[in-house]
Amino acid sequence: MIKQPNLLWGKFSRIAWLMAGVCTLFPACGSAQVQDAAQSAGQSVSGQAVVITIDEAIRRAQANEPNYVSSAAGNRIAGLDRSIARSGLLPSVSYLNGYLYTQGNGLPNTVSSGEQPPKFIANNAVREYISQASVTETFGLAGMAGVRRADAAAAMAAAELEVARRGLVAAVTALFYGSLAADHKLAVAERANQEAMDFSKLTGQREQAREAAHADVVKAQLQQQQRQRELQDARVAAERARLELGVLLFPDPRTAYSLQAEAAPAPLAPRADIEQAATKNNPELKSALAAVNVGNADVLAARAAYLPDLGLNVTYGIDAPQFAVNGPDGIRNLGYSAAVTLDIPVWDWLSTQHRLKQSEIRRDVAKVALSTTQRRLIARLDEAYSEAVAARDQLASLDASVATAGESMRLTKLRYNGGEATVLEVVDAQSAYVTAQNALEDGRVRFEMARADLQTLTGTM
Repeated sequence: MIKQPNLLWGKFSRIAWLMAGVCTLFPACGSAQVQDAAQSAGQSVSGQAVVITIDEAIRRAQANEPNYVSSAAGNRIAGLDRSIARSGLLPSVSYLNGYLYTQGNGLPNTVSSGEQPPKFIANNAVREYISQASVTETFGLAGMAGVRRADAAAAMAAAELEVARRGLVAAVTALFYGSLAADHKLAVAERANQEAMDFSKLTGQREQAREAAHADVVKAQLQQQQRQRELQDARVAAERARLELGVLLFPDPRTAYSLQAEAAPAPLAPRADIEQAATKNNPELKSALAAVNVGNADVLAARAAYLPDLGLNVTYGIDAPQFAVNGPDGIRNLGYSAAVTLDIPVWDWLSTQHRLKQSEIRRDVAKVALSTTQRRLIARLDEAYSEAVAARDQLASLDASVATAGESMRLTKLRYNGGEATVLEVVDAQSAYVTAQNALEDGRVRFEMARADLQTLTGTM
């Protein structure tokens, strides 16, 4: 009992030495594990932050966002349903093999089979071998209606997938530029905090030199404390924005990454081109139209129940007392048979009529939804274009406001140093400069969101 721990420790020691030797002989094994762990976290092997552009963010989000993945799976399933429906119009082939044994009735053997007759009159012989290929085909309007419905459902699934993709693009765009704006606002808050600290130091120096009152120092300190609180809030907002975007991009949302946006936003297309693209490439309109086609196919399938179905079955093979091509008396066992059936519906207690009414009601609802989608598209396109034009025009004004506010702050500080301005004027100028910079970042996000909304409607993103 006392030696067992020593024995176990000896075994573990030998295993540890063996693993160390393997890693010594193959030093790449440890680095491969580190590379796999780093790549799974979304980081480069060198430890640097991953650079994410808007296109890369969209590509990563398409692989991680569950609603888009579900829509993509639904689109693939609808494609398989269409293939299944089309296969139903083609003949089906099956191969049947069987052996049937029946007790004999005790009478003398027959000449043809050499065996006594079977006990059951429904069976053909005491031993019966079946090996047949059967081809079956059914001709009816219901099969064609099923194919039409599957085609319309596949078109609707593809349109819904495109709707999900564009919605994901809009969401990623909002998170991308929102996070970028949060980073810029954090930089603005850091500069404003440093500016407040320098101004607080300046007022203290002027008080010691008896060039400013103590009230200036108090006001500057209050401004510095406010800037510190704003800096903390900006850090929290930037971290929150990065985590929300990281959820869509990486397995670990805490992965370090940096955002890279375009230097200048793309110009807006002319109004006529946007309207033409929205009419042709709007997935919501295509989805509503496909829903109407699904309703029409359901109506056709319901009406097909009033019509007869023609069935054809051709069988070729062996159904004989011997499992052979030729019997003992020279008769060939191989043969064929054909059967044609015509199923004519007569009376089903008005269930077909009720199903037809149901399908017509659903089709009418789909038509109303299509009309509403068309009207909503017109209104949404006008709203989105007006928003994009207004946001674009305001960017130049916001840039000018930032430049003006910065120059005003510089001149006010010079006037304060010369004793011509008060501390309140300096504080107001600093606040105006910070407000103008934050407004510029909000204006950029607004323009990018408006442009993404237009691209979502037109399918250009």
